[in-house]
Amino acid sequence: MQTGSRPLLRIPLTKGLPPPIIIPRSANNPTGAIAALTNFFLANPSNKRTVLLTGAGISVASGLADYRGTNGTYTLNKTYRPVYFNEFCASHEARKRYWARSFLGWTNLNKSRPNATHYAVKTLGDLGYVSSVITQSKCCITLLWKNRLMSMKIDVDSFHPQAHPSLPIIELHGYLRALVCLTCRNEYPRSEFQKQLASLNPSWEDFLAEMLKTGALDTEDPEERRKRGYRSNPDGDVEVPDAPYTTFRYPACPTCLAKPPSILPSGQKPHIEIDTDGAWKDSSNAGILKPAVIMFGESIPEPVKLAAENAIDEASRILVLGTSLATYSAWRLVKRAKERGMPIGVVNVGGIRGEEELFAGLSGANRGELGTRCSESTEKVLPTVLASLRNIMK
Repeated sequence: MQTGSRPLLRIPLTKGLPPPIIIPRSANNPTGAIAALTNFFLANPSNKRTVLLTGAGISVASGLADYRGTNGTYTLNKTYRPVYFNEFCASHEARKRYWARSFLGWTNLNKSRPNATHYAVKTLGDLGYVSSVITQSKCCITLLWKNRLMSMKIDVDSFHPQAHPSLPIIELHGYLRALVCLTCRNEYPRSEFQKQLASLNPSWEDFLAEMLKTGALDTEDPEERRKRGYRSNPDGDVEVPDAPYTTFRYPACPTCLAKPPSILPSGQKPHIEIDTDGAWKDSSNAGILKPAVIMFGESIPEPVKLAAENAIDEASRILVLGTSLATYSAWRLVKRAKERGMPIGVVNVGGIRGEEELFAGLSGANRGELGTRCSESTEKVLPTVLASLRNIMK
């Protein structure tokens, strides 16, 4: 997967990750990790610009599932396989399955809120320590980049823009707050789409109402979820074994229905059919809505890729929070920072992709100012790091 003129795909690393390399050795507990991270931020007072690269791990404290954490989907469910972009585009049945599971997971995803890590990031930005945030989470956003408002298809939860709207944010893997039509590329609010899904699928709506009434979706205990007959995965995906996904229906793009395009990129004439209730029919070849996330196997838009690279190039150091860097699109950004000689910090429970390469050559006398690697949860250490920095500034 090369950059430049070739597309950059979101492809996950499927093999296991090695144990974390703790740097410095004193960072093997919360107190040592806090000291090392404080040194990391204070290393170059004349240039405090730190770019953050964040992942699903920092949203676990908000009640969302992650991929490779202690209770992550890949850790507990070895057979889990997300829907890939080409599968979603090609298969009506795959889309039924995706939207049925998303329908069940949306309510809790939508009511989740930022946690202590997100607000610590805000204050670090206010104090001048953080210059920008590149996030892999996917809950919807408007990117403020160099004082210009730009609509970007970039993260999974919208916690970062809620917590620190004035800090430049790049959503690397898109967002779940909206859908995008594969034909006309217009966006459609996910909240409105949820209402349409409920209207088209009354039996599923009743099932969801019962799950919410009994609190079945509220528990964060994976074993308790299994006992209640479901699994919760990242991006608001709720898996119910043996559920009749094939019965699920979803609407067509309202823009394409109102004003069909004259021709498709393939040269075919677009044809959109809906049933009497407004559900998309398999005889159609256009008007398919997909989540505005970058699915596995999908190309990251060139403007997003370039914005992320520019954020790296304009910073003096990079701090990775709550991600194993298992997708190449994220790992390559840290590799870029390494090639530019920037100090690298990582706070993630468990191993990360290629950490031996990323931390090679660090001096044994390093106390965190040249780089640090901690295996701690961000909500336990980052707010205290912030308090230490504030005390030093007094």
